[in-house]
Amino acid sequence: MNTKYIKFAAVALVFGCGATSCSNFLDRPDEDSPSMSNYYNNDTEVKDGVLSLYSSVWNDFVCRGYYKVGDIMSGNVYSGGSPYMTFTVNGSDEDIKSSSQSLWAANAHANTIYTYLKSANCSEAVRNAAMGECLAWKAMAYFYLVRMFGDVPIIHDNTADIGSNNYNSVPLVQKADIYEYIVMTLEKAIELLPEQNETGRIDRWGAKGLLAKVYLTKSGVNCNGKGQRDANDLAMAAKYAKDVIDNSGKSLMENYEDVFIGYNNCCEESLIGWRWNCNPDIYTCANPLTSELCMDGFGGVYAWGGWTAPSADLMAAFDIDPLTDPSQRVSVDSRRKASFMMAGDTYSYFWRDKKYDNPINGTGSGFDYLQFLYDNNYYCDDNYAGINKQGLQSMSGANIAKHQYGNIKDHELMFGQTPTQQRSSMSTHVLRLSDVYLVYAEAVIGNSESTTDASAIDAFYQVRHRAIKSYAKPASITLDDVLKERRLEFAFEGDYWYDLVRLSYYNVEKAKNIIKNQKRGTYYGIADIYKTYWESGGTWTVGEARYDASTEPAINVTDALFTLPMPTEDAEYNPNLLGDPVHVDVRATYSY
Repeated sequence: MNTKYIKFAAVALVFGCGATSCSNFLDRPDEDSPSMSNYYNNDTEVKDGVLSLYSSVWNDFVCRGYYKVGDIMSGNVYSGGSPYMTFTVNGSDEDIKSSSQSLWAANAHANTIYTYLKSANCSEAVRNAAMGECLAWKAMAYFYLVRMFGDVPIIHDNTADIGSNNYNSVPLVQKADIYEYIVMTLEKAIELLPEQNETGRIDRWGAKGLLAKVYLTKSGVNCNGKGQRDANDLAMAAKYAKDVIDNSGKSLMENYEDVFIGYNNCCEESLIGWRWNCNPDIYTCANPLTSELCMDGFGGVYAWGGWTAPSADLMAAFDIDPLTDPSQRVSVDSRRKASFMMAGDTYSYFWRDKKYDNPINGTGSGFDYLQFLYDNNYYCDDNYAGINKQGLQSMSGANIAKHQYGNIKDHELMFGQTPTQQRSSMSTHVLRLSDVYLVYAEAVIGNSESTTDASAIDAFYQVRHRAIKSYAKPASITLDDVLKERRLEFAFEGDYWYDLVRLSYYNVEKAKNIIKNQKRGTYYGIADIYKTYWESGGTWTVGEARYDASTEPAINVTDALFTLPMPTEDAEYNPNLLGDPVHVDVRATYSY
């Protein structure tokens, strides 16, 4: 196993950081560097010393595996030619390699910082909070790792493993034990964290919400794809979720789209999030997603997300058909427009310094999707003035709105900083309060197909009613209701694939059938429809345009689909990563 150390500098930024990218899961902050050996001398340094765990160590994962696994593999995003579309990812894939390295780096930094904090010269309250944050992020890293790769090693203390020279022989550990290790880690985090932490940082409620989600996922682990979920795990998931819902004092924002506007980067609904900062001095502490998902010319920086399209299947889940005349489109779910842009859409919270003026939507302040695509005089800033527009690039007639900040002026107004390529200060919400509501609903349904439990129905209703104001509280909800609601609520938030993984643990046939029945192809002729619609001032002519099923990738959906291959480079250093996993009594073996 490659043991090249990465460097770490604890830099006092406003949710900035100083960790470089990473090399593999035994990498750790260099303990001999001056910034490690002489740091943690007061409360401020202790608080700042944890900030890398909120951003930099996750950078490669966010721009690599976060949405490619979470949304392309799951069928939420169409990305032509991507192996994540066709389930042909192998161990040499650079995105898998970088994602794995990033997640192991998050674990390594959490381990090393946690150790240093034990002897930090600071107040007990600050020490406990910082140590709790380390453990919560460590748990999050392992939660991604086990859901992506299944059986993985346990690296409890990087310094000890490197010192004992066994880093090339650590074994895989059974995923059931990994989940128990995550539970144990979060239990300690909850013990250490305060009920209320500084804005944007993890508190006890965030850790409890994550533990509820972990228990829900863990409940199906030993079912081998066919069987009942563990009743005790389901009960624990419900218990922790209900505690957050009833006792945290936190509530959902009134409007769904507000959660994703930069002013609300650290809103109370964001229980756990990556808190980015586009400070020009440290590359990896900024949000890299904008260039990946944004249309070039929209955000004022170079981007290549014009071809990254919401899938036909996700659009169908929202009951939206891109072949429908926008003036006749019925869209009652506010999450649709907040998630992706379609013909006819305008946004008051993007391009606030601009006005749109066209024969289709009239005049207004903000951003007009079609005018952006076709009007050469309508641009984000002077850098793009006069550039000939490429028109629609998306193969589904839509582009992603979530994770976008608007143009440069919008970003500067919200954050006081200027964004650059792959660098913004937009937070990425990793665990939201609505997630905990839906975890509770699913946990109560448990091994049944539906429930009439009033508290579970109310939790589901709070999430759906926010998005659809006309939605009336039902008499019962089904598991399928909750799974679909999760897909709509967390579209493009890197989560849907892990819903399918969780389902595969106890009902693999259902998980496979969901994928088999997806519309994973593209539409034919939409670009011509849009161009004609714009140039005619509002005449919608479909002609021969259609959904083209012939473009759907031929996929071999097997039980093994839900476990990604271990990076080849890691297996070369440690052949045990290709061997059989071992059972470990984690509570007897490890402690905090």
